[in-house]
Amino acid sequence: MLLPRSCGGEESDPVTFVTAIEEIAKADASTAWCLAQASGCSMAAAYIEPAVAHEIFAARDAVLAWGPVGPTVRATAVDDGYRVTGTWSYASGSRHAQWLGGHSPLVDANGKPCLGPDRKPTERTMLFPKTKAVIHDVWQVVGLKGTGSDTYTVTDLFVPAQYTFTRESVSDRREAGPLYRFTTYQIYGAAFAAVALGIARAALDAFIQIATTKVPMLGSKPLRDNPVVQSKVAVAEAEWQSSRAYLIQALRDMWDAAYRGESATLQQRAALRLAAVHASHQAKQVVETAYHFAGGTAIFESQAFERRLRDIHAVTQQVQSQFVNFEVAGQVLLGLPVTSKLI
Repeated sequence: MLLPRSCGGEESDPVTFVTAIEEIAKADASTAWCLAQASGCSMAAAYIEPAVAHEIFAARDAVLAWGPVGPTVRATAVDDGYRVTGTWSYASGSRHAQWLGGHSPLVDANGKPCLGPDRKPTERTMLFPKTKAVIHDVWQVVGLKGTGSDTYTVTDLFVPAQYTFTRESVSDRREAGPLYRFTTYQIYGAAFAAVALGIARAALDAFIQIATTKVPMLGSKPLRDNPVVQSKVAVAEAEWQSSRAYLIQALRDMWDAAYRGESATLQQRAALRLAAVHASHQAKQVVETAYHFAGGTAIFESQAFERRLRDIHAVTQQVQSQFVNFEVAGQVLLGLPVTSKLI
């Protein structure tokens, strides 16, 4: 959905994309998470040579996966490319990927960071076949167990220059469509919030269904006749609907600006960050409400609750959804310098 049309993709607008991710997450959060991650990675096609993009993404089962920069990662420029060494983690979808990416700080022959025109350290993303990496099977976790977000390592790997790019670099960007005015951080944040919303929608719907028939132990009436349950369901519905509406509106505001050929303002970017993290945390509250009031029913693997409880807590542990993101949005609202690149 996020591949350029020049590569045979849909080049969808972000609202359509996150709505699809949300719908899939209602069925299975790990599947939606992998699709969100791979789709964000596919935006690399907007920054590399068309022939390379075709090589990586042309197959119907093509998947590129990557993880965040690790502390040991280094890349050094050599003739016609780079030599890269390092380890990356949290590569969701890597078990069914054919290609991996490595976000790599650039260093000179002496290991000193290379600085850009702004005097800040520079970074390029290296794209290479998964067969060139050593995969570490580490994904034994409490939630999102199906994402296969393993760790991978390369050592002194040569990567040709045409298989590298700098994320969000205007000079590297080859596609002019409004979608590519969004950063991958912004797309990931919105998409992972959509995963959370999908989890919460499914959990709340499942609770509403059982509340019509389940009579609690020591009770005489179905759960739905309990005034506390009635109030909690109404609050949960409001939390879900309002946080989803805020996310969609923030995306639409940024899309409208991008469609006009404009860059999003700092306030628009902060609103999207705030809407995404708010949606994730509101979704967690909705799932916890459904789990709690479902009682003993919720602990069985055959039911709709325990996996979704684990999954939603895994979502909110991820960097895009952690509570610290509220701090970044607050900095913008209060007119302070921004301390995070996620915005």
